[in-house]
Amino acid sequence: MDKIEIQGLHLYAYHGVNPSEKEDGQPFFLDITCFLSLCVPCKTDRVEDTVSYAKILKTARTAFLSRKFDLLEAAAQAVADAVLEAFPPIKEVTVRVRKPYAPIEAEFAYVAVEITRDRAASAKEELL
Repeated sequence: MDKIEIQGLHLYAYHGVNPSEKEDGQPFFLDITCFLSLCVPCKTDRVEDTVSYAKILKTARTAFLSRKFDLLEAAAQAVADAVLEAFPPIKEVTVRVRKPYAPIEAEFAYVAVEITRDRAASAKEELL
């Protein structure tokens, strides 16, 4: 399957379980990989035949900033749900949310959560 990738989308948000995270906010980085067939746009060279990465970015940004999430897991799920809902050609999406300044007493590059969702899994979860 083909992919559209967005790496290192930088967003400032107010996610976290600590009150200071919700008040002061901090930077986050999103990596988004969308799995779909790109056979048609490869042949036609027409933007109308593909999913615009600019539109994926806008959708991801809107979902990620829609509210103050406690958990990275919930923020990642919101992005995955929004991308799958907005773009029917996308069969599966992987979302990684990186948090480089998590308030943890340790030296680290970042903490992250990565989820992968597909249309079949999304449909099953709606039934629960």
